[in-house]
Amino acid sequence: MKLIKCPSVEDLKNARRVFLEKEPRDLFYYIASELIELAINERTKVTLSEAVAVLLQTWNKSYYQFRPFDNEHFNKIDILIKKYDTDIIMNLRSRSILSISDNDMEKICNIFHEFEQVLGPVGAAKSLHLLAPNFFPLWDRKIASEYKVPLGPVGTNSEKYWDFIETFSEQCKTLNGRLSKEDNLLKVIDEYNYCHYTKDWI
Repeated sequence: MKLIKCPSVEDLKNARRVFLEKEPRDLFYYIASELIELAINERTKVTLSEAVAVLLQTWNKSYYQFRPFDNEHFNKIDILIKKYDTDIIMNLRSRSILSISDNDMEKICNIFHEFEQVLGPVGAAKSLHLLAPNFFPLWDRKIASEYKVPLGPVGTNSEKYWDFIETFSEQCKTLNGRLSKEDNLLKVIDEYNYCHYTKDWI
């Protein structure tokens, strides 16, 4: 896979400033992330599935313009997350994207494929990122295209997502240690990609 140019630290800082100025939905990301953490530690009545749904209905609202987010759909999300909560929460949530190896490919492609069947390729990445925020990167159709992995029909994108993970991993290796330890590199790079590729703000 061709590695696109890695943004500089200054690029990322500028993108964050623009992102926070122009994207009010970022609030829902932090609310959903906090709910995920509370649900994992059993400190809230909100379930993991409900916490993920908070983000999906705001950050992925275009997907639901012509699809109902009804009880049937939510039940599919709930079944999916319960099926993979051990693999994702117990194993991948504690890992960094910097730790990926070829041995991870089959498992990650299988997980992504199943999430994609329910949530589409963009919703799958967003949900998986929430559940394991230092391992799974975010994308949308424009970003994927810029990374030379244009999204196809549902069910055809798992290997493309793996290629995307590998590219993100290389970018994170380049940037590792150059930002605040409190910054999530995957989120910071996604903010740059969103501002630069999706919205053309920078």
